[in-house]
Amino acid sequence: MNTVRRARGRLLTFFAVLGPGFITAMVDNDAGGIFTYSEAGARWGYMPLWTLLPITLLLIVVQEMCARMGAVTGKGLSDLIREEFGLRTTVLLMGLLLVVNFANIAANFAGIAGAMELLPVSRYVSVPLGALLIWGLVVKGTYQSVEKVFLAASAFYVAYLVSAVLVDPDWSAAMRSTVAPVLKKDPGYIAMIIGMVGTSVAPWMQFYLQAAIVEKGIDVKQYRDTRVEVILGCVLMAVVAFFIIVACAGAIWEHGPRSIQSPEEAAQALHPLGPYAYALFAGGLLFSSLFAASILPLSTAYSVCEGLGLESGVDHDFDEAPSFYWMYTLLIVFGAGVVLIPDFPVVRMILFSQVLNGILLPVVMIFIVKLVNRSDLMHGWTNGPLYNLVAGVAVTIMIGLSLLLAVFSVFPPSEAASVLYVP
Repeated sequence: MNTVRRARGRLLTFFAVLGPGFITAMVDNDAGGIFTYSEAGARWGYMPLWTLLPITLLLIVVQEMCARMGAVTGKGLSDLIREEFGLRTTVLLMGLLLVVNFANIAANFAGIAGAMELLPVSRYVSVPLGALLIWGLVVKGTYQSVEKVFLAASAFYVAYLVSAVLVDPDWSAAMRSTVAPVLKKDPGYIAMIIGMVGTSVAPWMQFYLQAAIVEKGIDVKQYRDTRVEVILGCVLMAVVAFFIIVACAGAIWEHGPRSIQSPEEAAQALHPLGPYAYALFAGGLLFSSLFAASILPLSTAYSVCEGLGLESGVDHDFDEAPSFYWMYTLLIVFGAGVVLIPDFPVVRMILFSQVLNGILLPVVMIFIVKLVNRSDLMHGWTNGPLYNLVAGVAVTIMIGLSLLLAVFSVFPPSEAASVLYVP
């Protein structure tokens, strides 16, 4: 009986802390992520699936460190950076983060526009309505109500699982590719791997996760359950990415490898295989873009206001945290506005946002590793030697990949059209 009660208590505690880690990881599959994974499957088939295992490990390591810092210190990442490294460093980092996040916000409004145009609904209708819905959700809600909506929105990612099954891909080939790494000298393939890492472990995620854990009031007593939630979210993110790649490999690559120009093109490629596969993929794009377009401005407002020592948080009223809400509002207005510009280059914006993610990530990771090893901040919760080794290797690899990403973006390979470059 006592065992049952303890198990029930642990389960209730887990559901009580469920939210920040799960939401942060799931929203990582935004419009940019969907495009990158769709392109991977359409152009390279099942071959890139092996990258999801190390990507998941990297994501778990980074997310766990931020979750631990939030629970132990009770402060957000940008708040800690300001206190430990000074206001000048913080302002510079927040400026870079603002630019990168704005590109990601615009990319997700582009995803909303593209998904609705498949119905077809004009972007001049869908984008303003989507922006108004997103703005009202956060400005008029509390943290608890907003979190419940975000958790419910995560369920829409099952659309990619179902669409992949409806495509009837080569499951045995997919399983083999998942556990058997394949490296090619083709520059386009290397660029694809770099893009998959850059889109899966984005800088904004770390700031949002830590801020959300602080606002939810999670402390070291609840940290064990939060850690489980973070790991679960990272694994499920990779599962969604797996099914996106498999769906596009089965629907496009098996009928002739080719590059695609947008996530909407991937959805249209599923049309001959049945209306349900097409509708589910398009619906997944719409809801994931709405989901990410809600989280990214929120993450940016949290990060910048914390870094500058301004009041922030969804539980505050507009009058209590005006800078927070005005920044959130302006990011939505301008992010949606640029997508309404005639002939807006949707694909370029999506790819540009992934390039910026990849370049900024190792910089943010260095701050995270330095902070999490400060014994005066973390007390008995600093990294152990093995964890530092894993984190150090991850930072080194990400710096190398980011440099390659930048090189490929400026000097595109001549042998093949890189997914990270649009001529």
